[in-house]
Amino acid sequence: MPIPEAGYPRTAAVSPRVQVVETTDSTNADVVAAVAADPAGWPHLSLLITSDQRAGRGRLDRSWTAPAGTAIAVSVVVDASTVPLTLRGWIPLAAGAAMTRAVGAQLAGRSGRVELKWPNDVLVDGGKICGILAEAVPGTFDTVVVGAGVNTRMSRADLPVTTATSFAAIGAECDEDRLLADYVTGLSELLTALSGGREERVHNDIEKLCATVGREVTVSLPDGTTLSGRATHLDGTGRLVVEAGTIVEAVSAGDVVHVR
Repeated sequence: MPIPEAGYPRTAAVSPRVQVVETTDSTNADVVAAVAADPAGWPHLSLLITSDQRAGRGRLDRSWTAPAGTAIAVSVVVDASTVPLTLRGWIPLAAGAAMTRAVGAQLAGRSGRVELKWPNDVLVDGGKICGILAEAVPGTFDTVVVGAGVNTRMSRADLPVTTATSFAAIGAECDEDRLLADYVTGLSELLTALSGGREERVHNDIEKLCATVGREVTVSLPDGTTLSGRATHLDGTGRLVVEAGTIVEAVSAGDVVHVR
């Protein structure tokens, strides 16, 4: 998938900086380094985009790679300085919710469910079409880089696991410019709500989108242990609350499997 000749005009209308590169190891690593070196040059909602990311990373430090031209990788700069510290756990979830809605808009009029899997994977009919990773810029508590990888033209044969999907695999075309413009717009709206004291609205919006809530789940935790139970709700900081018998645990990070 070559870089569109027309560029990304819709995206440029809602972002102060849209930089496109033909290939890179990691858009997140590039943007983290760029922001650290020149904060003023990368204002809030600036983007770096590529269709050929060679060494992307996912949760739990897993690698994320795709054949060139089959996926779009994008990293966005988030100025979190106006978001209260207690609410910043919602930022990755807000990105997931914004992308869920952006993917859903691409598939409007088609059958199939577009849902958010906690904390920020986007699913289409249960298959993962997008993963998201948020990282703080070293040396600051106020700048976060959110990377997303969306499977666009990846064939079924190229899908890395049976639980993945892509626009091409479900017979759909992806308008990348519209997708990214919708994503940035949705993310901006949710961040503005968090900054403006409307966190209850953000909480409700994300919980409604989240397919994990109400499901039996197994969560692989960062310390190597697992937790199995029913995901009942999201708490006030965005953590997933899991009930396992008499044990109730709020999970802030982990890899979730929907059992049923």
